[in-house]
Amino acid sequence: MQGRKVGLLAGWGRYPFVVAEALNRQGLQTYGLGVKGHADPALAELCVEFDWIGLAKLGAACRHFRRWGVTDAMMAGKIHKHLLFRRGAWIEHLPDWRTIRRFYKHFLLNRKDRRDDTLLLAVVKEFDSVGIVFAPATDYAPELLVKFGQLTRRGPSAAQRKDIEFGWRLAKEIGRLDVGQSVAILGRTALAVEAIEGTDQCIRRAGELCKAGGFTVVKTAKPQQDMRFDVPTIGIGTLETMVAAGAACLAIEAGRTIVVDQADVIRYANEHRLAIVALSPEGELPENSPETLS
Repeated sequence: MQGRKVGLLAGWGRYPFVVAEALNRQGLQTYGLGVKGHADPALAELCVEFDWIGLAKLGAACRHFRRWGVTDAMMAGKIHKHLLFRRGAWIEHLPDWRTIRRFYKHFLLNRKDRRDDTLLLAVVKEFDSVGIVFAPATDYAPELLVKFGQLTRRGPSAAQRKDIEFGWRLAKEIGRLDVGQSVAILGRTALAVEAIEGTDQCIRRAGELCKAGGFTVVKTAKPQQDMRFDVPTIGIGTLETMVAAGAACLAIEAGRTIVVDQADVIRYANEHRLAIVALSPEGELPENSPETLS
C-alpha cells in the first residue's frame, strides 16, 4: 500500500472506522492504535499495522508510532473518562513513566484540574514532544461535519424552537466551562445537563425525569473547541437512546459536529419521526422546510 503514514489513536464507537475508511480512500497508510476496552478489534482490518494500548500507557503509544515512522496522527472515538475515577484506577491501569510524569499533578497531587480539554491537550503535547503532531481527523474527512439546515422531514415545532434557543445558550455555557456538550430541555427548563457521564446517559436521565417525553436535546461544540479532540459526535446510537428515552428533537451545530453514517442517521430519524436541525455557529436556526409546515 502506497502513501503517507498516518497514525490513528482509536477509542470507542463507529467514528474510528469511518476515519480509517476515509484515510484508505485517500491512499494513506493507516497505523492504528486501539485503546483497550474501547476500540473495536475489527478496526485492525482497515490498518496496515494495528496494536493495542492501555489507557495509561502514553509512553508505549509514543514508542509505537515512532517505531513505524509515524509523525502525523489523529484521535477518533470516545474515551470513557469515568474509568479514571474508579477506586484504585491508577493501580488498575498501571501508568507508565511518561504518563506519570505528564499527569501526576492532575491525579496524585491534585494541583491541576482534570477537565477534558486539560487532559486531552496534555496528551497531544506529549506526542508533540517526540515529534508526533496531531491534527483534526476531520481534516482528512471533512464530509463528516454536518452542514447548516434541517436534516429530517420533520422540523422542530414552535415550542421546540424556543427550547433549542434556550438550550443553545445553556449548552454553550457548560461548554465554555468544559463541563459537557449536551442538555435536555422541555418548556425552556433544563431536564438534564451532561457532565462526565456522556450524552447518552444525559438523555436517559432526562427520560427518567420526564416520563411524558417530547423533550429536546441540544448538543454543541465548546466556544473554545479544539477540533483535534472531543468534537461533538452523533450517530445511530444517539438516536436510539433518544427514542428509548422519549426525546423528540435534536439540535446540533453545523460545521463543528460530526454525524457518523449521516444517511443512516437521517433515515432512522425519519422512521421514528424525530426532528434534527443543524444551527449555525452563531446559533441561527434554519427555517422549517415547506414539507414540515404543510
